[in-house]
Amino acid sequence: MKTSLTIAGSDSSGGAGIQADIKTMTVNGVFATSAITALTAQNTTGVAAIYEVTPDFLAAQLEAVFTDIPPDAVKIGMVSSGALIKTIAESLTAFCAKNIVVDPVMISTSGARLINEDAISILKEKLLPLASLVTPNIPEAEALSGIRIRGEQDMQEAAKRIGTSYGCAVLCKGGHNINNANDLLFYNGTYQWFLGRHIENPNTHGTGCTLSSAIAANLAKGFCIADSVKRAKEYISGALSDMLDLGSGSGPMNHGFCLSGEYIKEADES
Repeated sequence: MKTSLTIAGSDSSGGAGIQADIKTMTVNGVFATSAITALTAQNTTGVAAIYEVTPDFLAAQLEAVFTDIPPDAVKIGMVSSGALIKTIAESLTAFCAKNIVVDPVMISTSGARLINEDAISILKEKLLPLASLVTPNIPEAEALSGIRIRGEQDMQEAAKRIGTSYGCAVLCKGGHNINNANDLLFYNGTYQWFLGRHIENPNTHGTGCTLSSAIAANLAKGFCIADSVKRAKEYISGALSDMLDLGSGSGPMNHGFCLSGEYIKEADES
């Protein structure tokens, strides 16, 4: 069985972060392992507290995974400190990690900056050059490229600049009033658009985590980058279309919408 490692923070409400990654990877047919960068106390209405792990403890988690169950792909989510980013980069290099998907969680959908400038500099210097694929949203693509994105041509230029700067493929995620959830892949000097189906669902917590994890799972199984993106987008559309409604804020998707079999049956109410 193929394996995929997620390096990210824990979401106590289960909709994003490590929990979403593990569910996504499992449903997409790989065995998921994890290294936790931070614990959070959060639910669908917001984050109440964050407890970051130390670089030494993160390094110990990574060594434990790589020396026993080497991953066929790695997904990296939110890492807020430069010291932790350095630790991740050093471990990935030491263990010759492959199929690295970096979701550069730097700026939220609302525009709030989630990591400081020093950490962004270290992310650019140490981690992005190791990536097979980077998956920025529009504000993150602007920060990484230095280009103001106001339309699809700007998305193309930003993706090209990021890809050529760091030697990786780039999936520039749409939305943010640029287009209707259409994503742009820049890879090997070519562009490919992936058209998104607009789904009227306010519960979108963890969509970025879920997409990057599904891509990593498909890379682990041997799909090329373009096919991995296509399959991941189809999966996330299915999860959103299930219209799960939990919590009083922006709730999670149903990561297990396509599960079937004896062990998901509910008790007979009769």
